[in-house]
Amino acid sequence: MRRFLPYFKLFRPVRKHLILAILAGLVYGAANGAGLPLMAKQVFPKIFGEGAAPLGTWELVGIALWLPGVFIIRGLAGYANSYLIQYVGVRVLESLRLQYFEKLQKLPLAFFKRNSTGDLIARGLGDTGQLQHTLVVISNEIIKQPATLVGAIGYLIYLAFTEQGVMMVLASLAIIPTTVFPIRYVGRKMVEKAKALQAQAGSITDRFTENLSAVKEVRAFGLEQMETNRFNDLTRAIVKTQMKVVKYAQSLAPAIEIISAIGISITFVYAYRARVPLESFLAIIFALAVSYDPVKKLGALSNELKRGEVSLERIEQVLYEDVSIQDPETPVAVDRLDGNISFNDVRFAYVPGEPVLRDISIRIPAGTVCALVGPSGAGKTTFANLVPRFYDVAAGSVTIDGVDVRQMRVADLRRNIAIVSQEPVLFNDTIYNNLLFGRMGATREEVEKAAKDAFAHEFILSLPQGYDTMTGERGSNLSGGQKQRIALARAFLRQAPILVLDEATSALDSDSEAFVQKALRKLMVGRTVLIIAHRFSTIRDASMILVFQNARIVAHGSHATLYESNALYRSLYDRQQSAA
Repeated sequence: MRRFLPYFKLFRPVRKHLILAILAGLVYGAANGAGLPLMAKQVFPKIFGEGAAPLGTWELVGIALWLPGVFIIRGLAGYANSYLIQYVGVRVLESLRLQYFEKLQKLPLAFFKRNSTGDLIARGLGDTGQLQHTLVVISNEIIKQPATLVGAIGYLIYLAFTEQGVMMVLASLAIIPTTVFPIRYVGRKMVEKAKALQAQAGSITDRFTENLSAVKEVRAFGLEQMETNRFNDLTRAIVKTQMKVVKYAQSLAPAIEIISAIGISITFVYAYRARVPLESFLAIIFALAVSYDPVKKLGALSNELKRGEVSLERIEQVLYEDVSIQDPETPVAVDRLDGNISFNDVRFAYVPGEPVLRDISIRIPAGTVCALVGPSGAGKTTFANLVPRFYDVAAGSVTIDGVDVRQMRVADLRRNIAIVSQEPVLFNDTIYNNLLFGRMGATREEVEKAAKDAFAHEFILSLPQGYDTMTGERGSNLSGGQKQRIALARAFLRQAPILVLDEATSALDSDSEAFVQKALRKLMVGRTVLIIAHRFSTIRDASMILVFQNARIVAHGSHATLYESNALYRSLYDRQQSAA
């Protein structure tokens, strides 16, 4: 229970609704726990008791209305409690998911390399939903059921003691403590099975996500049946785990009911031997029966707590994850940077002991077009990712204009950098809004000018809704060349002094590449440019080339110098030229 206490602050915005729900639950508990046994004691004897006085019409009607009166109070209070609790729950879920999503926005890229997308989605949807349900159930049942139990047991103790003395009380209540044993046993089993179930839910979501992101490849390679079989194996495994959870969850109620029946039987025997009057015995049985129902529900609440603890643990792994990329306590104020980039004895590794960059020292003056070449996995992309501080160096420093990037506000640093990826990502929004992401607050004229500079304006106007055309999920309504030109227009709009290009033309046809190359030449003017080159045809405009091999820069200079002096560069260049 203590694990959940910090999250009860999520109830603050809806505390009035929660208080009303709790009050309604208390009324429900009182009507349920004491109302029915009291009716058995006060009403039945007047109608069925031996020697009962004749009743007048209105007195009979009044007695007859006792039962519907109790159920009306019980029903209205139960409805108000359920409705208000559901409202509170929806608001809590909203806050919880927002808190989770906000944390994801702050986590560094390294976190997402360690965690699958599907599992993170499962935590953000499934686990937050489970935690919301647990919090609501706790808030509701922790008041409602004990109120019912206290009302029933309180009346039971009063009635049994006044009628037959303390022995009748002990006989009536003797079995109730034994209900703790199945609750504890089932609770231990539920933790184990709930952990397995939540982990498998993440695997299912991951399978969905991966399959839907590779629709074309699945069709192209005829993998439909294989993918179906893989998904079937996962669903079969999760069904087995779900049924184990159901087995333990559903076994608790019958176990408590059997124990309850034994308790009532003991009361039967004692009542017979003690010659308890019928009206007193009926009231005691009513109270005893009513008292076991909240015990059963509190047992279910215990199971709910166990499942909620598992979900809470999975969510907290994200909520409490260290945000390693943060603003410094006393940041250096920067406005527009010039773009002088220096790497000073930089070392970096994604996994400790497996360096991706080691002993990197290089200076890239402002306005330099610098190409990064080398075999796959040599460290080119990592080198470029250290400049916008997507990762922090393990040793050494990266500086821009003499200021360590770790001493700047992250927002100030990244405002000075524009990135055009090999596969640009467009959000499922209008083309205009996708362009506006380059610099929020830009005017319509500035957006259209950026599109013209990227040779995108004409094709945008040719679309049915022009700039208001929806791009589709990940830009699915546009061709590769059109997406790339929109990405370039965003870079134009950003007006950043540093530009990172991850081989922006490698996946384009010749016509699209021609447009993009013209836009790139215009975009690179006056900027410090880092080109992650996979094709050597893209580095002809580079004034500096860095050659990477085995996590180090093994050579740098112009194309002519490197071709004559560096065997690796010459072999890479000749191999591509001959392939072309």
